[in-house]
Amino acid sequence: MMTVHEVSRLAGVSIRTLQYYDRIGLLHPAGYTDAGYRLYDDTDLERLQHILLFRELEFPLKDIKAIINSPDFDRSKALEQQIELLKLKKEHIENLMNFALGIKMLGVKQMDFKAFDRSKLDEYSRRAKELYGNMPEYKEMQEKTKNRTEEDDRILADRFMLFFKEAGEIKDTDPASPEAQDIVKRIQEYITENLYTCSNKILSGLGKMYSGDGEFTKNIDEYGGEGTAEFVDKAIQIYCDKAE
Repeated sequence: MMTVHEVSRLAGVSIRTLQYYDRIGLLHPAGYTDAGYRLYDDTDLERLQHILLFRELEFPLKDIKAIINSPDFDRSKALEQQIELLKLKKEHIENLMNFALGIKMLGVKQMDFKAFDRSKLDEYSRRAKELYGNMPEYKEMQEKTKNRTEEDDRILADRFMLFFKEAGEIKDTDPASPEAQDIVKRIQEYITENLYTCSNKILSGLGKMYSGDGEFTKNIDEYGGEGTAEFVDKAIQIYCDKAE
Protein backbone atom coordinates (compact mmCIF):
# COMPACT_ATOMS: atom_id res chain seq x y z
CA MET A 1 0.00 0.00 0.00
CA MET A 2 1.22 3.50 -0.82
CA THR A 3 0.30 6.78 0.85
CA VAL A 4 -1.18 9.65 -1.12
CA HIS A 5 2.18 11.46 -0.84
CA GLU A 6 4.03 8.46 -2.31
CA VAL A 7 1.53 8.10 -5.16
CA SER A 8 1.77 11.83 -5.83
CA ARG A 9 5.57 11.61 -6.17
CA LEU A 10 5.46 8.37 -8.19
CA ALA A 11 2.82 9.50 -10.69
CA GLY A 12 3.69 13.19 -10.83
CA VAL A 13 0.14 14.07 -9.82
CA SER A 14 -0.59 16.60 -7.12
CA ILE A 15 -2.17 15.48 -3.86
CA ARG A 16 -4.98 17.92 -4.52
CA THR A 17 -5.68 16.19 -7.86
CA LEU A 18 -5.80 12.77 -6.19
CA GLN A 19 -8.17 14.14 -3.57
CA TYR A 20 -10.34 15.56 -6.35
CA TYR A 21 -10.39 12.23 -8.20
CA ASP A 22 -11.58 10.59 -4.99
CA ARG A 23 -14.28 13.22 -4.48
CA ILE A 24 -15.80 12.80 -7.95
CA GLY A 25 -15.70 8.98 -7.80
CA LEU A 26 -12.95 8.59 -10.39
CA LEU A 27 -10.29 7.03 -8.14
CA HIS A 28 -11.12 5.95 -4.63
CA PRO A 29 -8.26 4.83 -2.37
CA ALA A 30 -8.20 1.22 -1.24
CA GLY A 31 -8.17 2.29 2.40
CA TYR A 32 -7.09 4.85 4.98
CA THR A 33 -4.50 5.07 7.73
CA ASP A 34 -5.57 5.43 11.35
CA ALA A 35 -4.94 9.15 10.90
CA GLY A 36 -7.32 9.27 7.93
CA TYR A 37 -4.74 9.52 5.13
CA ARG A 38 -5.52 7.81 1.82
CA LEU A 39 -3.81 4.53 0.93
CA TYR A 40 -3.54 3.09 -2.59
CA ASP A 41 -2.87 -0.47 -3.74
CA ASP A 42 -1.73 -1.92 -7.09
CA THR A 43 -5.29 -1.98 -8.44
CA ASP A 44 -5.65 1.72 -7.69
CA LEU A 45 -2.34 2.47 -9.41
CA GLU A 46 -3.39 0.52 -12.50
CA ARG A 47 -6.62 2.52 -12.62
CA LEU A 48 -4.63 5.74 -12.18
CA GLN A 49 -2.45 4.78 -15.14
CA HIS A 50 -5.52 4.50 -17.36
CA ILE A 51 -6.86 7.81 -16.05
CA LEU A 52 -3.58 9.62 -16.75
CA LEU A 53 -3.26 8.09 -20.22
CA PHE A 54 -6.78 9.24 -21.08
CA ARG A 55 -5.94 12.68 -19.66
CA GLU A 56 -2.82 12.88 -21.84
CA LEU A 57 -5.13 12.15 -24.77
CA GLU A 58 -7.33 15.07 -23.68
CA PHE A 59 -10.39 13.06 -22.68
CA PRO A 60 -12.67 15.04 -20.28
CA LEU A 61 -12.81 13.65 -16.74
CA LYS A 62 -16.53 12.94 -17.05
CA ASP A 63 -15.86 10.80 -20.15
CA ILE A 64 -12.99 8.98 -18.42
CA LYS A 65 -15.17 8.22 -15.42
CA ALA A 66 -17.96 6.89 -17.63
CA ILE A 67 -15.55 4.73 -19.64
CA ILE A 68 -13.61 3.09 -16.82
CA ASN A 69 -16.70 2.61 -14.66
CA SER A 70 -18.56 0.95 -17.50
CA PRO A 71 -19.32 -2.77 -16.97
CA ASP A 72 -18.04 -3.29 -20.53
CA PHE A 73 -14.68 -1.60 -19.86
CA ASP A 74 -11.91 -3.80 -21.24
CA ARG A 75 -8.53 -2.80 -19.81
CA SER A 76 -6.56 -4.60 -22.52
CA LYS A 77 -8.59 -3.07 -25.33
CA ALA A 78 -8.38 0.37 -23.71
CA LEU A 79 -4.60 0.07 -23.47
CA GLU A 80 -4.34 -0.88 -27.15
CA GLN A 81 -6.40 2.18 -28.07
CA GLN A 82 -4.31 4.42 -25.84
CA ILE A 83 -1.09 3.14 -27.42
CA GLU A 84 -2.46 3.82 -30.90
CA LEU A 85 -3.62 7.30 -29.92
CA LEU A 86 -0.26 8.08 -28.33
CA LYS A 87 1.52 6.99 -31.52
CA LEU A 88 -0.66 9.36 -33.52
CA LYS A 89 -0.05 12.13 -30.99
CA LYS A 90 3.72 11.51 -31.20
CA GLU A 91 3.53 11.75 -34.98
CA HIS A 92 1.54 14.98 -34.68
CA ILE A 93 4.08 16.52 -32.27
CA GLU A 94 6.99 15.48 -34.52
CA ASN A 95 5.28 17.16 -37.47
CA LEU A 96 4.84 20.33 -35.42
CA MET A 97 8.48 20.20 -34.35
CA ASN A 98 9.64 19.84 -37.95
CA PHE A 99 7.34 22.69 -38.93
CA ALA A 100 8.77 24.94 -36.20
CA LEU A 101 12.35 24.02 -37.16
CA GLY A 102 11.51 24.80 -40.78
CA ILE A 103 10.26 28.25 -39.82
CA LYS A 104 13.41 28.84 -37.80
CA MET A 105 15.58 27.87 -40.75
CA LEU A 106 13.57 29.44 -43.55
CA GLY A 107 11.63 32.20 -41.84
CA VAL A 108 7.89 32.80 -42.06
CA LYS A 109 7.87 32.18 -45.80
CA GLN A 110 7.23 28.48 -45.19
CA MET A 111 3.46 28.38 -45.69
CA ASP A 112 2.84 24.63 -45.31
CA PHE A 113 0.24 24.14 -42.57
CA LYS A 114 -0.05 20.35 -42.85
CA ALA A 115 1.74 19.97 -39.52
CA PHE A 116 -1.34 21.35 -37.78
CA ASP A 117 -3.59 18.67 -39.28
CA ARG A 118 -5.02 16.65 -36.37
CA SER A 119 -7.52 14.75 -38.52
CA LYS A 120 -6.02 11.27 -37.97
CA LEU A 121 -5.61 11.78 -34.25
CA ASP A 122 -9.08 13.28 -33.87
CA GLU A 123 -10.67 10.55 -35.97
CA TYR A 124 -9.12 7.72 -33.97
CA SER A 125 -9.96 9.44 -30.71
CA ARG A 126 -13.54 9.82 -31.91
CA ARG A 127 -13.75 6.13 -32.79
CA ALA A 128 -12.25 5.12 -29.45
CA LYS A 129 -14.84 7.19 -27.60
CA GLU A 130 -17.60 5.80 -29.78
CA LEU A 131 -16.80 2.31 -28.53
CA TYR A 132 -18.49 3.45 -25.34
CA GLY A 133 -20.22 6.62 -26.51
CA ASN A 134 -22.52 4.79 -28.90
CA MET A 135 -23.94 2.78 -26.04
CA PRO A 136 -27.44 4.14 -25.31
CA GLU A 137 -26.68 3.86 -21.59
CA TYR A 138 -23.67 6.15 -22.01
CA LYS A 139 -25.69 8.76 -23.89
CA GLU A 140 -28.48 8.53 -21.34
CA MET A 141 -25.99 9.03 -18.52
CA GLN A 142 -24.49 12.07 -20.22
CA GLU A 143 -27.95 13.61 -20.51
CA LYS A 144 -28.90 12.88 -16.90
CA THR A 145 -25.62 14.13 -15.43
CA LYS A 146 -24.88 17.15 -17.63
CA ASN A 147 -26.22 19.74 -15.15
CA ARG A 148 -24.99 18.11 -11.95
CA THR A 149 -22.42 19.71 -9.71
CA GLU A 150 -19.58 17.95 -7.88
CA GLU A 151 -21.67 18.17 -4.72
CA ASP A 152 -24.62 16.54 -6.50
CA ASP A 153 -22.39 13.66 -7.61
CA ARG A 154 -20.98 13.23 -4.12
CA ILE A 155 -24.44 13.12 -2.52
CA LEU A 156 -25.70 10.59 -5.08
CA ALA A 157 -22.61 8.41 -4.57
CA ASP A 158 -23.01 8.52 -0.78
CA ARG A 159 -26.68 7.54 -1.05
CA PHE A 160 -25.82 4.71 -3.40
CA MET A 161 -23.29 3.27 -0.96
CA LEU A 162 -26.00 3.09 1.70
CA PHE A 163 -27.46 0.13 -0.20
CA PHE A 164 -24.25 -1.80 0.49
CA LYS A 165 -24.26 -0.79 4.12
CA GLU A 166 -27.79 -2.18 4.33
CA ALA A 167 -26.70 -5.34 2.49
CA GLY A 168 -23.83 -5.74 4.95
CA GLU A 169 -26.30 -6.03 7.79
CA ILE A 170 -27.81 -9.18 6.24
CA LYS A 171 -24.76 -10.57 4.41
CA ASP A 172 -24.77 -13.72 6.54
CA THR A 173 -28.30 -14.61 5.42
CA ASP A 174 -29.66 -16.15 2.21
CA PRO A 175 -29.05 -13.86 -0.84
CA ALA A 176 -32.33 -15.18 -2.27
CA SER A 177 -34.29 -13.83 0.72
CA PRO A 178 -36.96 -11.18 0.09
CA GLU A 179 -34.85 -8.63 2.00
CA ALA A 180 -31.78 -9.21 -0.19
CA GLN A 181 -33.80 -9.23 -3.39
CA ASP A 182 -35.47 -5.97 -2.38
CA ILE A 183 -32.06 -4.32 -1.98
CA VAL A 184 -31.07 -5.50 -5.47
CA LYS A 185 -34.32 -4.14 -6.91
CA ARG A 186 -33.69 -0.76 -5.30
CA ILE A 187 -30.08 -0.70 -6.55
CA GLN A 188 -31.34 -1.29 -10.09
CA GLU A 189 -34.00 1.39 -9.74
CA TYR A 190 -31.50 3.89 -8.29
CA ILE A 191 -29.07 3.40 -11.20
CA THR A 192 -31.91 3.72 -13.71
CA GLU A 193 -33.23 6.88 -12.10
CA ASN A 194 -29.90 8.67 -11.69
CA LEU A 195 -27.57 7.29 -14.39
CA TYR A 196 -28.89 5.04 -17.15
CA THR A 197 -31.46 2.33 -17.77
CA CYS A 198 -30.02 -0.57 -15.81
CA SER A 199 -31.18 -3.69 -17.63
CA ASN A 200 -30.82 -7.09 -15.99
CA LYS A 201 -27.88 -7.81 -18.29
CA ILE A 202 -26.08 -4.67 -17.14
CA LEU A 203 -27.03 -5.34 -13.53
CA SER A 204 -25.56 -8.84 -13.77
CA GLY A 205 -22.32 -7.40 -15.15
CA LEU A 206 -22.18 -4.84 -12.35
CA GLY A 207 -22.65 -7.59 -9.77
CA LYS A 208 -19.67 -9.51 -11.13
CA MET A 209 -17.63 -6.32 -11.12
CA TYR A 210 -18.62 -5.61 -7.50
CA SER A 211 -17.19 -8.97 -6.36
CA GLY A 212 -14.21 -9.04 -8.70
CA ASP A 213 -11.61 -8.37 -5.98
CA GLY A 214 -10.80 -4.93 -7.35
CA GLU A 215 -11.44 -1.41 -6.15
CA PHE A 216 -15.21 -1.87 -6.15
CA THR A 217 -14.99 -4.90 -3.88
CA LYS A 218 -12.82 -3.06 -1.37
CA ASN A 219 -15.04 0.00 -1.28
CA ILE A 220 -18.21 -2.05 -0.88
CA ASP A 221 -16.70 -4.25 1.85
CA GLU A 222 -15.50 -1.11 3.60
CA TYR A 223 -19.09 0.07 3.87
CA GLY A 224 -20.82 -3.21 4.60
CA GLY A 225 -18.08 -5.38 6.05
CA GLU A 226 -16.01 -8.13 4.49
CA GLY A 227 -18.07 -10.37 2.23
CA THR A 228 -20.70 -7.73 1.39
CA ALA A 229 -19.64 -7.37 -2.25
CA GLU A 230 -19.80 -11.14 -2.79
CA PHE A 231 -23.19 -11.30 -1.08
CA VAL A 232 -24.59 -8.51 -3.26
CA ASP A 233 -23.25 -10.20 -6.40
CA LYS A 234 -24.94 -13.49 -5.46
CA ALA A 235 -28.20 -11.66 -4.74
CA ILE A 236 -27.96 -9.85 -8.08
CA GLN A 237 -27.36 -13.06 -10.05
CA ILE A 238 -30.36 -14.72 -8.36
CA TYR A 239 -32.48 -11.65 -9.12
CA CYS A 240 -31.45 -11.63 -12.79
CA ASP A 241 -31.87 -15.39 -13.20
CA LYS A 242 -35.44 -15.18 -11.89
CA ALA A 243 -36.25 -12.48 -14.43
CA GLU A 244 -35.24 -14.63 -17.40
